[in-house]
Amino acid sequence: MSTPVGTSPHTHGASVSTLRFPPDFMWGSATAAFQIEGATHTEGRTDSIWDTFCRIPGAVVGGDTGDVACDHFHRWPQDVALMADLGLGAYRFSTAWPRIVPQAGTINQAGLDFYSRLVDGLLDKGVLPWLTLYHWDLPQWIEDRGGWTSRDVVGHFTDYALALHGALGDRVRHWTTLNEPWCSANLGYAGGQHAPGRQEPQAAVDATHHLLLAHGTVIKTLRAIDPTATLGITFNTTIADPADPDDAADVAAAYRSETLLNRVFIEPVMLGAYPVDAVEAFASVGTA
Repeated sequence: MSTPVGTSPHTHGASVSTLRFPPDFMWGSATAAFQIEGATHTEGRTDSIWDTFCRIPGAVVGGDTGDVACDHFHRWPQDVALMADLGLGAYRFSTAWPRIVPQAGTINQAGLDFYSRLVDGLLDKGVLPWLTLYHWDLPQWIEDRGGWTSRDVVGHFTDYALALHGALGDRVRHWTTLNEPWCSANLGYAGGQHAPGRQEPQAAVDATHHLLLAHGTVIKTLRAIDPTATLGITFNTTIADPADPDDAADVAAAYRSETLLNRVFIEPVMLGAYPVDAVEAFASVGTA
């Protein structure tokens, strides 16, 4: 059975209805730098944690890497032309942190120039650039110093954001700090399925806090110098329904899942504090 655009077969008891988009609704698409750019050692870029992770035997199905990917680094004019042909109004892309800051204390002008050309190309085609500062490709040199488990990463992220805003802020008006920080913290530092492949619950808790602190610091910093910019963050929220809504244990389990998957990230951003029950849950298993 096909599902019309704007409808869902999962209605949680509600009737199915068709969403009607307003005439000025902006359609767009999104990518991630490591997944499309390639050119991982071109014009000064150094390794990210995903470059390192992909070289671990068995870490990635088929042993695939991002060395070439879609070759967007070289093919971006054709890619932008395709976006225009599709009638996209916006394009959310991430910048590769190790392309901008290949080593501590350095800013790679060639990396800034690449994204400047991309932004100009998008605007020339009538496509608004929405820039994501972090889509999982932490520079390996930062991971070697503790990565997201170290509070020092907040300063590194702020410096990186300021460098990009200084180069592109006159043309980029929509900024996203982090893409799906839950994945970075939990899949990268607890589950080990994502780079850097660590399986340390305490590291995941530390990474969660530093990701959110980095977000807040950069939002405050950019808002102070560019108050008219649109700033935000992207979450991968997950609905947790109780298997039996009439069973108190199932309801409590679903609530715990919502807390660890969603509230731990959303409430610090929206309310300025972690959920008390989440802090207690972390403490009960020896993490804090």
